[in-house]
Amino acid sequence: MARIVMKFGGTSVADLDRIKNVARHVKREVDAGHEVAVVVSAMSGKTNELVGWVQNMPKVVGANSPFYDAREYDAVVASGEQVTAGLLAIALQAMDINARSWQGWQISIRTDNAHGAARIQEIDGADIVKRMGEGQVAVIAGFQGIGPDNRIATLGRGGSDTSAVAVAAALKADRCDIYTDVDGVYTTDPRIVPQARRLKKIAFEEMLEMASLGAKVLQVRSVELAMVHKVRTFVRSSFEDPDAPGMGDFLNPPGTLICDEDEIVEQEVVTGIAYAKDEAQISLRRLADRPGVSAAIFGPLAESHINVDMIVQNISEDGSKTDMTFTVPSGDVDKAIKVLGENKEKIGYDVVQNESGLVKVSVIGIGMRSHAGVAATAFKALADKGINIKAITTSEIKISILIDGPYAELAVRTLHSCYGLDKN
Repeated sequence: MARIVMKFGGTSVADLDRIKNVARHVKREVDAGHEVAVVVSAMSGKTNELVGWVQNMPKVVGANSPFYDAREYDAVVASGEQVTAGLLAIALQAMDINARSWQGWQISIRTDNAHGAARIQEIDGADIVKRMGEGQVAVIAGFQGIGPDNRIATLGRGGSDTSAVAVAAALKADRCDIYTDVDGVYTTDPRIVPQARRLKKIAFEEMLEMASLGAKVLQVRSVELAMVHKVRTFVRSSFEDPDAPGMGDFLNPPGTLICDEDEIVEQEVVTGIAYAKDEAQISLRRLADRPGVSAAIFGPLAESHINVDMIVQNISEDGSKTDMTFTVPSGDVDKAIKVLGENKEKIGYDVVQNESGLVKVSVIGIGMRSHAGVAATAFKALADKGINIKAITTSEIKISILIDGPYAELAVRTLHSCYGLDKN
């Protein structure tokens, strides 16, 4: 007997029939004798609907400002998961399974006070562990906890993944199964490269890079938590027949295992290719080359919650002036330029330029640590296809390359092929 946390995303619980299918997946594990907790998202599209209601309410009442209380935002949008948890508990009870729903505050999942983007600080799972030991299935509303102000706090979009991994860590679960609309983690997006392969295993670090660099399978924070707490995590499909052969195999279920790299015997040099669209490049021309100039640029941007990624600095021959180029999400360009304009005197640049519609393509693999020439292979392959590189950043296990948007799919296919990822 093992202790399992199962998480089901919005598409998996999109309607009553799909919730029934989820209940069958849960029943399979219960019938196998496992202790089970389930974390659920809101039904597909429901969170967007709730967010829309919150955003439109000030307009409806004719308010002068579009802003609203983030605490009330959380109170509204957290309700989507609560509905799903209740419905799934009802479905399980109808299958003669002892189950009850839990909201985040009932457990309790304690968070910080950053409403709308809270971070989990601790979970008291004692009551759930006791009830699981008595044979009860805990159906937990994901995406939410309770802040120090005793108000509901949500964890940001995709936060149910984080809830699931955090609950698994708190309950000391043997495994955390993330059920979604794909059957695992692939070497790249199969919609772009039909030859993309499903990975049997991927290291925490690789998955963290893929999630942060554009892969949409898991939320970044959930992978961070899994890595810190060593939570073995499977990515699985909820759309496969719950009773199909192998679905209940505890040691080797279908899907992709995200685990410590020590569990991966044969490490590939490159594991996958990720990409992120809608990148923008901002350049500050003729900056004074002096101590503190970087802090003057990136400090205000950070305070405005603008995520800066690739940074390139050029130095002039006489060392008096420099150019600074960096990337931000396209949606943050106007906000970033406004912040830079407000701090122009302190920063001391001549002109700011920007370019949108760029794409960041990344090569990822823990095997890169011990192999030379990985970057050179990428640069030559892209050059042979006539793809110009605008910026490059590297780490031990990744190379990220900024290119023009129209070349995104060609670049992904080219890199996927040149590292042999097309081969079975």
